[in-house]
Amino acid sequence: MITPEKRIADLGLTLPEVVAPLAAYVPVVRTGDYVYTSGQLPMVGGKLAVTGKVGAEVSVEEAAAQARICALNALAAVKSVVGDLSNVVRIVKVVAFVASAPGFTGQPQVANGASELLGEILGDAGKHARSAVGVAVLPMDAPVEVELIAEVR
Repeated sequence: MITPEKRIADLGLTLPEVVAPLAAYVPVVRTGDYVYTSGQLPMVGGKLAVTGKVGAEVSVEEAAAQARICALNALAAVKSVVGDLSNVVRIVKVVAFVASAPGFTGQPQVANGASELLGEILGDAGKHARSAVGVAVLPMDAPVEVELIAEVR
């Protein structure tokens, strides 16, 4: 059986270290069979590669790529409390917050970056309910932020 970690490697990706919190919260909480991540920004090496509003300074394609990074960061947080991503039974819910320029309505296409990556890594266990929400601004002027809920064993 191919593990989620192997799928990550096959995609040419590396599961990062858990991103340190920017304020007074923890990156992930496990309660019973569920893991809740805090909102994950598209941080790589402690920095944002892209900032700005989607539909203005940031294209939908760039934002979707940043949402993939957010999802990878969320999986790193999940792994930190379950030990192995094979312990993920299912991604239950994903919420994507998209810093949107006035009139921008493509939030679902941005969120697809996260959703598609979860499917590539977890297969059917990566299929989830989702909300894609347009917001005025995100921390550090990030274009996207993603949080998730996972059922685990």
